[in-house]
Amino acid sequence: MNLAARPRLGTAHAALITTPIDELQAGARGVRHAAHGNRITFSPKVFIPLTMLCRDRCGYCTFAKAPARVESPYLTIDQVLDIARAGRDAGCHEALFTLGEGPEDRYPVARRWLTDQGFTSTVDYLVAACRAVVEETGLLPHANAGALALEDMVRLREVTASQGMMIESVNPDLAAHRSAPDKTPARRMATLDAAGVAQVPFTTGLLVGIGDSRADRLDALEAIADSHRRHGHVQEVIIQNFLPKPDTSMHRSPPCPTDEFLWTIAAARLVLPPEVHLQAPPNLSDDLAPLLDSGIDDWGGVSPVTADHVNPERAWPALGILRQATEGAGFTLAPRLTLYPTFALGSERWLDDHMRFPVLDASDAEGLGRDHPWCSGGETPPPALLGTQVDIGRRRHAGVVNGRPHVATSPTTGSAVGDVLAGVLDGDAVGEDEIVTLFGARGPEVRAVAEVADRLRFEAVGDEVTFVANRNINYTNVCTFKCKFCAFSKGPLSLNLRGSPYLLELSEISDRVREAEALGATEVCLQGGIHPKFDGGYYLEVIKAVREASATIHIHGFTALEVTEGARRSDMPLADYLVLLRDAGLKTLPGTAAEILDDPVRQILCPDKIDTDEWLFAHRTAHGVGLRSNVTIMFGAVEQPRSWARHLIRTRDLQAETGGFTEFVPLPFVHMATPIYLQRRARRGPTFRETLLMHAVGRIAYRGAIDNIQISWVKLGVEGVRQILRAGVNDLGGTLMDENISRAAGAAHGQMMDAERFGAIVVPLGRTLAQRTTLYGRVPGHGGRTEALAAAN
Repeated sequence: MNLAARPRLGTAHAALITTPIDELQAGARGVRHAAHGNRITFSPKVFIPLTMLCRDRCGYCTFAKAPARVESPYLTIDQVLDIARAGRDAGCHEALFTLGEGPEDRYPVARRWLTDQGFTSTVDYLVAACRAVVEETGLLPHANAGALALEDMVRLREVTASQGMMIESVNPDLAAHRSAPDKTPARRMATLDAAGVAQVPFTTGLLVGIGDSRADRLDALEAIADSHRRHGHVQEVIIQNFLPKPDTSMHRSPPCPTDEFLWTIAAARLVLPPEVHLQAPPNLSDDLAPLLDSGIDDWGGVSPVTADHVNPERAWPALGILRQATEGAGFTLAPRLTLYPTFALGSERWLDDHMRFPVLDASDAEGLGRDHPWCSGGETPPPALLGTQVDIGRRRHAGVVNGRPHVATSPTTGSAVGDVLAGVLDGDAVGEDEIVTLFGARGPEVRAVAEVADRLRFEAVGDEVTFVANRNINYTNVCTFKCKFCAFSKGPLSLNLRGSPYLLELSEISDRVREAEALGATEVCLQGGIHPKFDGGYYLEVIKAVREASATIHIHGFTALEVTEGARRSDMPLADYLVLLRDAGLKTLPGTAAEILDDPVRQILCPDKIDTDEWLFAHRTAHGVGLRSNVTIMFGAVEQPRSWARHLIRTRDLQAETGGFTEFVPLPFVHMATPIYLQRRARRGPTFRETLLMHAVGRIAYRGAIDNIQISWVKLGVEGVRQILRAGVNDLGGTLMDENISRAAGAAHGQMMDAERFGAIVVPLGRTLAQRTTLYGRVPGHGGRTEALAAAN
């Protein structure tokens, strides 16, 4: 690239120089809204100044120090890890390595230190430090190592999730860079292009107010845009305002004028491709609102642990202040990783093999950063997404304002989530795109989605919260199928996981039924692995064993996979086989084996299992012979919200056809002991926000189709259940004597509940607890409405 050929400006961009700033900002806001909606991101990070020695002497820099002013030329690996661990414990995802450029070429002390430690260069040591951080702490390194050759970037790619280098300016005549050989425009632009060749997610940007003109800045922005168009690698551009600092040659220079800074932000948003994210550091401005008005969609790295070592006099704003400024302007705030979602979700191209799992492990379903350490089945309490005030009256649920249902938390007017919820309150059904939008809700939007869902819950089923007294009987954990998410089943390749292979005797099944009925159970839930010795007659024998123990207990059993296999092994049509099971005593089918009804996802999770159409066919057929069933979804392993939406719509369509589904049961993926997680190929299950939204969006999507939304207390725990009951849920599922499947995967929330413990969750919410039958009749004498058990069974 010949940067000396000036002027470079195209006619359209040259016109920006004289465009009034308010007009420029309005255009920038429009581009941002179309590309990024109302979401503003930030990266929770720690700042690791690996070395403050530098061969360059920039006129504005206080980061670079002489050897006499530092305790050691470099941080040791132990010091690096201490900083990283503190960041990890504070909820950070990013380890930002900032360092001077090539100090060993200027300072003998730096060269000696590296040699003594066994390293050939600063980059060589940086690679080792990044590797230690990701392996020991799980933080994702971002290397801000300055101008590098392609081979150095490739080496760093093995141990970083992203890299960066500020272009600053492409004007070669700036006094600020006269003593900085690495700041020549040609060298900086060569590094930017090398990052593209190396397929490195890259951060760059401008430093505004160091003697540069508007034309200079537009030149730089066009050069960055051109490089991105060639390689697709520029993930964000930082627009940073110059502030003079003591002890620098530019200490008497004026700070960057606010209008110039804001003009540059807005111009950047208009010049750069829309997918490139735009950032302005929040600690360098006293008023954050103008930055949002000018078109940024990211606040950059914000650290709860370390100072900004480049601008140590400017403290990071507290996260609460940042959230208040963001939400107060009508935006939502979301934590991200050091690389943006496009790059995280495109990891096959943009990440080295060694970095894919660390990124996946820190990601949520959208490729953003996990926002809390909670995980399904774990013991960490969930975040309070719906606040702490509990509404114990019905008036709010039934409230109507001007003829419309009242929702206390209004999402931002004109936001995508707000628009969808407005349509829902007007009676509109949600389609695939609208469902995906709702799953992207953040901050106040989550509360608004939950309130709308809870309103619909009250309209559909009132304030009763139901449960069924049941026992799980998992008759075998031996299975010929190879589901990657399952820690329960045992096959030749899974004997190292918890539990030993077993197959219950039929007499043991009968004994467990008798015991369950004696303890008040009205249902047994029968599920197991697909044993290689089973034929279709085995499932009939299991039903017979249950009926020998009880003539009346409800038999809820056999997944779509089990009945499909039973029919196949019996060499008969599925409908005929289901009639045999029904006539023997089977009453309903569980909806498990659905996982995600989106075949590309199923190819990852359960490639040898029934596909989406086969699962739907099994339930359609069951409904056709008089067997009802439910819908489950196992979410949070490898898929994105688009697949969740497809699952909801496909099952909703089947419900419109048959009316045979009784409830929707979200099952958050419990990761701890599952093969796919141990193989480093899955996330840590959904976040609590995603889990709450799955229940709430399910209520919205199934309105008028499926009235009952159930929560899995085994996977969520008491505190999770209590909160999600305020987001559209009306059923607690079963008491679950002998729950084995979630516990095999690592869930820690116990094995059995009872009415007293359920009541302790429900009553403080102002709701009524009622024991139900499998088909949602009421068990006489157990609260709620009393309907005859026989009528329901």
